[in-house]
Amino acid sequence: MSEIEWALSEDAPVKEKFGGTVRVRTLWRSTDGPTAQVVELDPGACWEGLDVHEPGPEEVYVVSGVFNDGVRDYPAGSFIHNPKGSAHVPQSKTGCTIFVFYPEG
Repeated sequence: MSEIEWALSEDAPVKEKFGGTVRVRTLWRSTDGPTAQVVELDPGACWEGLDVHEPGPEEVYVVSGVFNDGVRDYPAGSFIHNPKGSAHVPQSKTGCTIFVFYPEG
């Protein structure tokens, strides 16, 4: 029987990006690629450059606030599937927290 793994987002190591306006907290990483993260975007934060989904898809759940992918707004409670090879520019006018899962790394 496998051991259950768990993490508290507040205890996960923080990697600041883009002057600290975006914070990435890795909750779990498998030895073969899949990764789960919490990403916090401050009000007005915008990812620098295009976020391309390789080697696989990206699954996003908006925990709080309003997330924008450069095209549309997604309020809290939204689920977004970004297929392999797709791209967007993560941002938020109001600030948000999202849960991101990379099933293939």
